[in-house]
Formats: sequence, structure tokens, C-alpha cells
Amino acid sequence: MNAINETHFNFPGQTAFYKGKVRDVYTIDNKYLAMVVTDRISAFDVVLPEAIPFKGQVLNQIAARFLEATADIVPNWVISVPDPSVTIGRICEPFKVEMVIRGYLAGHAAREYSAGRHHVCGVALPEGLKENDILPEPIITPTTKASVGHDEDISREEILARGIVSEEDYVKLEAYTQALFKRGTEIAAKQGLILVDTKYEFGKVDGQIYLIDEIHTPDSSRYFYKEGYEERQQKGEPQKQLSKEFVRRWLIENGFQGKEGQVVPVMTEGIVNSISERYIELYEQIIGETFVKPAEGSVLTRVETAINNALSVM
Repeated sequence: MNAINETHFNFPGQTAFYKGKVRDVYTIDNKYLAMVVTDRISAFDVVLPEAIPFKGQVLNQIAARFLEATADIVPNWVISVPDPSVTIGRICEPFKVEMVIRGYLAGHAAREYSAGRHHVCGVALPEGLKENDILPEPIITPTTKASVGHDEDISREEILARGIVSEEDYVKLEAYTQALFKRGTEIAAKQGLILVDTKYEFGKVDGQIYLIDEIHTPDSSRYFYKEGYEERQQKGEPQKQLSKEFVRRWLIENGFQGKEGQVVPVMTEGIVNSISERYIELYEQIIGETFVKPAEGSVLTRVETAINNALSVM
């Protein structure tokens, strides 16, 4: 009863509604977005059947905190956060690339490297690296932002050659990405964490570039625990991660990887509660504060009221 699975609101001035994998997005007066970060959870490009209490609040509040902490670097889309699960902001025309930045050889980059491809998105990587090694300096490995299907790796040169982003704007996106990653790394270090890699999305309105979407959440970023990192690397052991990887592992162990014919395992109340508890742990580790659960009551009424109140003063 505490989870937001879906919403069906109708707000004054509402001109469109979009249901994503985990977000319900209401367009207001074709100028603003009221984004409800629901408690739906996806893995392997599949939305799982059970919502996870407080998951949306965790992601929304982490993103809000980091957007506020980086507003001096680049303006962002946020106007207000009227509810723990809601963000209201300006509509921006998104750039059709995601700016992925990596400080370590992990995830997709590590898989490419182990397959003998020592160039990622046109960026050459040093010889002799092993998985989870720190890179000489952070590298930007952009991807296309696909309307349909999966995002794909793309090089800086190809982005400019195809005119996906102008060179003037792309230079700014690169500078913003490096500065944001540096700030995120510094904040993570204070919490005993390593920001391994992450992605940023940008948009533009009235000639101004804005940072959009969420940033530095466990759904959009990979974190390692700082303590024991060096020792684990020397021993060739897996790094202790802070991400939603534990959900994927549970699915894999129960025979599901999103492939045709596979069935999502039954999500018992115990499994749902355990995932919820892990997300709360993620929040407390990243933010360094105790997670505060909202007062009991109708969560949908609370969210709808908060959005209506916020829109009435805009």
C-alpha cells in the first residue's frame, strides 16, 4: 500500500502524459514537466510486476540533492521538489546524446577491453589494464539517445560529423561533464565511496544549456566502496559495489535475464521488502543521512495534492 505503481492524475493546464519504465511525466502548459518517480522497478529492459516501496523517493531525493549541489557548475531543469517522489521542472529540448564518463575500467568498458577492443567510443585505453582499475584520467564515452531500441556507443568525431550536436555546444557538454564528475567524485569520497562511472543528460531552452534528468543515483551511476578497494584489486577480487546490481543478480539466479520465453520469478512480500530495504541503505550510504519515510496515508493523494499546490503558485 505504500508503493506508487502507477498514477492517473489530471492537472490544470495538462497537455500530455508519458509513462516511462519508472516515471510518470505530466506536461503542463507545454512549458513544464511534473515528474512522478514511481516505485516501479526495471531490469533487463523489463518492468518487474511488483513495485518497491520508497524506491522512487530514494532516487528522486538523491537526484534532487546532487542537482542542487552542482547548480553552480551548470543550471538544471528543476524548479521545485514539492514531494519526496516528485520533481517539477522546465521542458528542455534534449541533446540526442548521453554523456557517459568513466573513471575506472568497469562495466561495458571492461567487457569491451577484455574482448580485445582497447578503444571505447574513439578513446584509446592503455595496455595492461584489468577490470576495475583506475584510468589515467576520466574519459567521456558518449552514447546515442535512441527513441526506439538500445542506445549505442558513438565517438566525439562521429557526433560532430553527423551534426548530432554542434561543436560549440559539444565542447560545453564535455566541460560540464568533466566538472560534474569531479564534484560527484569529491562528494562520494566524503561518504567513503568511489564514483566509478555515470551519465549525464543535457537539454536546451532559449539558447541556454541545462542539466536534465537524474544524476548520481544508483540507477544511473556505479559506485565502489573506497575501503578495501586497493586490496581487492591486488587480489583480483570483485569490487564491493553500490548499485541495483543486487536486483539483477537475484533475477539471474532465478533464471531470468529478459530473454524470450523466460518468466520473471515470483516477487514475494519478503523479496519486495528486502529490495526496499536495500534502496534505503543506498540512500543512507550515498547521502550520509537517515532516510525519512513519509507519514502513513494515501500516497497518491499526497502526491496529487503536492503537485496541485506547486502548480498553483507557478
